[in-house]
Order: sequence, then structure tokens, then C-alpha cells
Amino acid sequence: MTDETSQDLRAVEWTGDGLSLIDQTALPARLDRIAVREVDQLVDAIVRLVVRGAPAIGAAGAYGVAIALLQGEREGWTRDQLLAAIARIREARPTAVNLAVCVDRVAPFAGQGLAAVLAEADAVVREDLKANHDMGAYGADWLLKRTAPDRPLRILTHCNTGALATAGWGTALGVIRELHSRGLVELVHADETRPLLQGSRLTAWELDHDGIPHVVQADGAAAGTILRGEIDAAIVGADRIAANGDTANKVGTVGVALACAHAGIPFIVAAPTTTVDLATATGDAIHIEMRDEAEILNWSGVRTAPAGSRGHNPAFDVTPGTLVTALVTERGVLEVSAGELPGDRLR
Repeated sequence: MTDETSQDLRAVEWTGDGLSLIDQTALPARLDRIAVREVDQLVDAIVRLVVRGAPAIGAAGAYGVAIALLQGEREGWTRDQLLAAIARIREARPTAVNLAVCVDRVAPFAGQGLAAVLAEADAVVREDLKANHDMGAYGADWLLKRTAPDRPLRILTHCNTGALATAGWGTALGVIRELHSRGLVELVHADETRPLLQGSRLTAWELDHDGIPHVVQADGAAAGTILRGEIDAAIVGADRIAANGDTANKVGTVGVALACAHAGIPFIVAAPTTTVDLATATGDAIHIEMRDEAEILNWSGVRTAPAGSRGHNPAFDVTPGTLVTALVTERGVLEVSAGELPGDRLR
């Protein structure tokens, strides 16, 4: 176990011959790292959510090319075997576009050797970290201008979008951290985020480390909390954003957006441009990952639903762009619901 502050956390670190990943399935009870030196290990870590969050799995995928290259050298793979291994990493989770984007960016360097692959993967991480800090500033500035608060803000967030989900600092949680650094956060409502509790296990853990006042609430409480006037804005991340602004994020997000629209408060998506998929015209074309039904029919290995019940377990839902008040990227802010579409502005 390591004693690290949230700002210094690195969910994905290259060790010289492999990856060190924070095991996010062990939090908040333990801060453990696992060593990954083979493609099977990395794919398993991505599927099991040992590493999760679109930018973080993008970084893992970038370094995964190096893991495949080293394993191929040890085991005498052919070029076709190497390409197949890289493709397995790329396809480990289908909804978050960052994984494919980062693997595709780094894979062409495999022919130039390990040093070239690592240089490009390192660049992916540096750029994501800078993007997170830029997003934090842009998002905070926009929100303060939009709301002109005379007191600290009450913010709702869904799932985990902090250092654990990125190369460091965070996307939506990065905006919250920036607001907190300015003394402008009264309270964060962190949705617990079913079925694996990324909000209560991970977001609350990061908020606690940073000393940011917060409460954890059930996902089903979010809409009522918003409609009672207890929230000034909701800030969430994204796993894929279509050209028209439709946004795939952790399941339960669309309910938050609908409640914000009814209450007339900002619903903000914070994500790097690597999450914007201009080749996808609308959210209808976004593939929604379906996860094992056991995740919602059991808890801690104990069956919680009748033996005859089946599970419906989509990992994500799609929020229409018409409900996205603002999309914050490292390039600035687009007011999507007002007609500033990613497909028009980010090409």
C-alpha cells in the first residue's frame, strides 16, 4: 500500500518493463498496485475495471503497445501475432473511444522499436494531464460567469472522473478541484454510481483526500436533490461524444441531465477532445457495453435477487446533446444545447 494524495495519484505508470496500475477494485479499503507485463493481464485489468475511466484506459492502451512489443520479443511472436495482441487491447472495452484512439496513435511506432513506442505513450499521458488542468480552468471560469454566485457552489457529479480515471487531476472532478482551490465549493453530491459504486468508492475517496466537503447519495436520489433546489450545477465526464454532442457516460447520467433541464441549472460535460468521436454522427450509433448480469444480481458474492431473475446491466447511457448545457474540453467551452456542436467546432 502506498500513501499518495489524490493530486499525486497516477492510475497508470510505466515501470521500465511493464505497467503499474492502481487496483481500483480494491479501493477504498486498500490502495494497492498490480504489475502488468503481459497482454492477457492488461486486457483482464481493463475488463475487470482494475483500470477504468476513458482517459486512463486510453493511457493504459498506449503503454499496452509497449507491453505487446516486449512480450512478443520474449515469446518470438510473428508480426501478425503482435498486431492481433494490440487489437485485443484496443477492443477490450468498446464504448470509451479513448482506448482505440490512443492504441491507434501509438501502434504505428511499433516498427521503430520500444523507445519510439514509449516516447509516444509518454506524450499521450503528458497531453492528458495538461488537458485536465486546462479543462478545470475553462470549466470553472465558464460556470462562475454563467451562475455569478454570491456563495460557494453545490455541485453534483456522477461516477468517477478524477485522478483515478485520467493521467492525473481529472476531467469533471478537475473542474471541481479548480473551484475548490478558489474557495468556491460548498458541497459535492457524489452519486454512488451503480452497479460497482465508482462514486462512493472512488470519487468520495478522492474528495476525502483533497478535503473537499461532500456527501454520497444513491443514484435514485439525484433527480430529487436537483429538483429541490439543492444543486447549482451538475458536472460529469464522458466516454464517447458524438459529432452532434450526444454523450455516452456511466449509466444514470441521462437522468441527471433531464433533472437539470427541468430545474434550469447547468449540466456540464468535461472531457478531452480525444473523447469526441467526430466519425459518429449521433448517439444512436454509439455501442453500449453490456456487462455481466451478476454485477447487479449479486453483491460481494452473495445473491441479492431471486434465482429466477435476470439482469439488465448496460454500463452506459447516452444523454442527448440538447441536454448538454456546456461541453468543456482543453480547447475551451462549447454551449452544445445552444447549437455549438463538436462536429462544427472541433474538426
